[in-house]
Amino acid sequence: MSLNPADERLARVLPQGVLREVSAAYLDEPRGRYVGRAGLVAAPRDLDEVAAVVRACAAARVAVVPRGGGTGLVAGAVMPDGPAPLILSLERMAVVRAVYPDEGVLVAEAGGTLQSVRDAAAAVGLQFPLSLASQGTAQIGGVLATNAGGVNVLRHGNARALCLGIEAVLPDGTPVHDLRRLRKDNTGYAIRDLLIGAEGTLGIITAASLVLAPLPAETGCAVMAVESPEAALRLLSLAQARMAGGVTAFELIGGQGLRFLAEVLPDIRQPFPDPPDWSVLIEIGLPAGLSAGTALEGLFEAAAESGLVSDGVIAQSGAQAAGFWAMREHIPDANRRIGAIASHDISLPLTEIAGFISAAGDWLAAQEDMRVNCFGHLGDGNLHYNLFPAAGRRREEYDDRRADLSRHLHQMVVDRGGSFSAEHGVGRLKVADLARWGDSGRLGAMRAIKAALDPAGIMNPGAVLG
Repeated sequence: MSLNPADERLARVLPQGVLREVSAAYLDEPRGRYVGRAGLVAAPRDLDEVAAVVRACAAARVAVVPRGGGTGLVAGAVMPDGPAPLILSLERMAVVRAVYPDEGVLVAEAGGTLQSVRDAAAAVGLQFPLSLASQGTAQIGGVLATNAGGVNVLRHGNARALCLGIEAVLPDGTPVHDLRRLRKDNTGYAIRDLLIGAEGTLGIITAASLVLAPLPAETGCAVMAVESPEAALRLLSLAQARMAGGVTAFELIGGQGLRFLAEVLPDIRQPFPDPPDWSVLIEIGLPAGLSAGTALEGLFEAAAESGLVSDGVIAQSGAQAAGFWAMREHIPDANRRIGAIASHDISLPLTEIAGFISAAGDWLAAQEDMRVNCFGHLGDGNLHYNLFPAAGRRREEYDDRRADLSRHLHQMVVDRGGSFSAEHGVGRLKVADLARWGDSGRLGAMRAIKAALDPAGIMNPGAVLG
């Protein structure tokens, strides 16, 4: 490995074997809109080595770009411009250090995948209740750094709500030993919460104490056809009222997404022969002594009587439930194969969702011929509102309109009290959006925190605050 003089100085102060050459795997991102740059990759094995890497980079004024599983969708882990940074990968820190079943706590290193943490929890009869389609690749450090959400936020909250303590390294190389397993700890500023969601701009999370939850004794899953998003929201309210916290996921599925699935992934089984314009995927988890199947049957009957649902299929086995989820989780895959003009990860107050979908659809229909696939985690207000070329057209034909379309849709979201980034983060893709719509007081505080912790600006430069 040939090194330039600056890299040689870095190599002299780092443990042997930490530095490695850059490969394409460290420079890409899922949507292919950015290609990163890097001088070297550092793959430390423990907290001390991470601290040594960051200290050396701080002294040499070398930018550090943290890299997790590479599944982020806002270019937070790729730096396409500026002096080549050092990529810091925690892939060699992937150990589940301890599991405390009686406490409902698991301590994991940041380079382990979300799936590995879920598997470790399952091995002791518990669950880590954060689930993403990319959980086999997404790493815990990235999940926390982006405050990831997923399908179970409705019941268990985002990543932040599932973390009790962290181990980390600050931008000057100072280690933070805060792997506490406490539910209550009012001892000043929550450095944990500061680093969670900061996307690597304030430090590197190296390990975390994570909250585990009991597995529900009874689970059930159903897909129900609804007349409209408004009917879906009324169905959500009905389900929550009848099941008293038992709803674990409530996903809105637009008919266009199902038609895309049928077109490009015909082997994915769908519950209805003709995709309805709107449907919901409901998952419930109930205590022992209650029947999930009976609860879902009662919900469907009550919803049908109220005119909220027109059809439904209740899973009769775990395999059938898994098939319903496979359908939902392959919608983004089908989207990629079709090729989106623009994708939007938005959140809205629940009572604003139906109005936004209607108004956005009307506005788009007056602009240009295109298709809309709207789907997402309705239970927590998070929609993925994606635009696609009209049949027979290519997405490149819309390139000159893409930015204006997204800006207008995001403005509609913000005007309704929503967010232009619900769960994907800001990264580099949405820096201008944050500058445009972020509250000035909040942005000022964020810049002050960044300047205090990272005065040299070496931590993931260009992300979040630009």
